[in-house]
Amino acid sequence: MALIAVLLPRFSRYGGVEQFGFRLAGELARRGHQVDFICARKEVDAPEGVRVLEVGRPPGFRFLKMLWFLIRAEILRRRGAYDLSVSLGKTWQQDVSRMGGGPLRIFWAKSEQALPPGLPRLMKRLRRWLLPSNWLTLVIEQRQFTAKSNVIAVSHLVREWLLQAYPALSPERVTVVYNRSDSTRFFPPTPQKRTVERAALASRSMNAMDGALEPVFIGTASTNFELKGVGPLIRALALLPEQVMLFVAGGREHGAYRRLAKKLGVADRVVFCGKVDDMPRFYQGLDIFILPTFYDACSNAVLEALASGCKTLTSSSNGAAYFLSGDAVFPDPGDVPELARRLRLFMERPAPPPFAWPEGVDSGLECFADHIEGLLAKRTVR
Repeated sequence: MALIAVLLPRFSRYGGVEQFGFRLAGELARRGHQVDFICARKEVDAPEGVRVLEVGRPPGFRFLKMLWFLIRAEILRRRGAYDLSVSLGKTWQQDVSRMGGGPLRIFWAKSEQALPPGLPRLMKRLRRWLLPSNWLTLVIEQRQFTAKSNVIAVSHLVREWLLQAYPALSPERVTVVYNRSDSTRFFPPTPQKRTVERAALASRSMNAMDGALEPVFIGTASTNFELKGVGPLIRALALLPEQVMLFVAGGREHGAYRRLAKKLGVADRVVFCGKVDDMPRFYQGLDIFILPTFYDACSNAVLEALASGCKTLTSSSNGAAYFLSGDAVFPDPGDVPELARRLRLFMERPAPPPFAWPEGVDSGLECFADHIEGLLAKRTVR
């Protein structure tokens, strides 16, 4: 039994990394370890065997909140005399860091491509460089990714980005463990179930389609429409046949994208679904799922769509592209004619066989916990 610290600003079950941290702490405790979760704010009850240590959160700017957690979490970490500390965020000292996203400079370079060239990109760059929180992030990253750092990346692409941004980081110390979709929730539908879910999607639309044409349902999912290429996707839809419809899950501010669809004459073929509580049903009604993202460490939506039996496409700037091949991966999410061409190709293809996770590719919470215990064993031997 070891004494392990897990560090993340929020102890919560809302949010991807927060949900992972909650489950990781519970899994390590289930294996018999003593687990302290060091956070700024506790929002839910802890799993059995997990002690939550709150350091508080001052009011004010994000920079102050980051700096407060950085200092206070490090004080608790040192006092705790932990056998191992696992960082899921921006911390000053840790034994292993989990990277659920790429380095900040890589994110900046990739995400800028989602903006029109010229003044919009220049203004975005200027705002980013003026934020003290970004400067602090760069300082923390420089300390986190040294030659002796142990890192677990969420995809091979994140590993590649890390080694590109921080050449001093030893490649043998960067392990890849993917997230894995829940096979009890995401799986291909029966023909009857697919018919039901397609009807449910169709009911969201006011578009009266020609009954002689079999409708084609294309879907995407995002909370950040700009970064995830919803604009180019709507433009590509205007180049596709009339029976093709686009369903967009997620997001809050749809106004600019509704206006774009109206301007292109496809407003009756785009359905903004808002927050979708039952994503398995959403995937099961689609013919094609596409995520033309400009930046994504490893999209859970792509993995879920694959598991749900969708024909799936994404950009090469997505870590989940590792599980796709050939013309299912495109280099430029902003290339509208190419998006339309790829979608035409996939419209003509049959549904894929059930997705099988490749052998030898580490994935899932249990595998991550195994790596933590492996590092513990090495430290004990030394």
